[in-house]
Amino acid sequence: MGCHANSRSRGFDMAKLAFIGLGVMGGQLARHLAVAGHDLTVYNRTRAKADAWVGKHGGHAVDSPAEAAIGAEAVLSCVGNDDDLASITLGRDGAFKAMAKGAVFIDHTTVSAKIARQLAVEAKDLGILSVDAPVTGGQVGAVNGTLTLMCGGSDKALAAATPVMEHYSSRIVHVGRAGAGQTTKMCNQIAFAGTIQSLSEAMRFAQAADLDLDRVFESISGGAAGSWQMTNRWATMVKDEFDFGFAVDWMRKDLGLALDEARANGATLPVAALMDQFFAEVQALGGGRQDTSALVRRLKK
Repeated sequence: MGCHANSRSRGFDMAKLAFIGLGVMGGQLARHLAVAGHDLTVYNRTRAKADAWVGKHGGHAVDSPAEAAIGAEAVLSCVGNDDDLASITLGRDGAFKAMAKGAVFIDHTTVSAKIARQLAVEAKDLGILSVDAPVTGGQVGAVNGTLTLMCGGSDKALAAATPVMEHYSSRIVHVGRAGAGQTTKMCNQIAFAGTIQSLSEAMRFAQAADLDLDRVFESISGGAAGSWQMTNRWATMVKDEFDFGFAVDWMRKDLGLALDEARANGATLPVAALMDQFFAEVQALGGGRQDTSALVRRLKK
């Protein structure tokens, strides 16, 4: 276990790969694999989206996850939730039944640790390697190929998956056994949610005090209060611009996963529970599809 810097693909030269789920994130990850020259077969629930992706990036579109997985050395997925993931892996036309022994399944969806552990067991019974590898770095990281991946699975599975994942990541961390990637992503979201709230309060406080917000940012962004959120979202929050990548609806899903896992492992998450309520308020304001920085909307100027 440990951290691997990105050396842009050791091995897997012209590999046969499958990618399932071509949404905001998945479409970009698949693009990096296509640019690298791999033989890529793609599946998306909406066939028109898969056809459009192939028209732009090449590869082959098919009608089921199982068809995509035939002959693939690695099958990757980035879908919506637990049910979607179960369907594309274990469903009637799921990928697992078509994958060859020794192939690796890499999931980049943010889902529950429970399903990640279940898929690892199912995969092992079929002779398949499995890695749960949720990501952080947002849409910009996906576009630029600089995501951080937090991975759960065996050493053997990570060794097989790493040359593929290096195409779109700058940091790959093997956190632990199956499911550990998902629980680590929950840690990320728990910490991130509180940061957005404190930044929102600081901004509204500065506005109430009639301070020059650019000067405030210059003063505090380089010290202990500095954060990714402050560096990347302060200026846009000031302008009430919230059309960036990670939506409030998705954040509520992720916090729900963390709160469910906390009930199972005994952790206490009072701030995360409060943040879940605050994000629900933003949804009620019509901000469900806006970036998480829209949290500032619930505080009056």
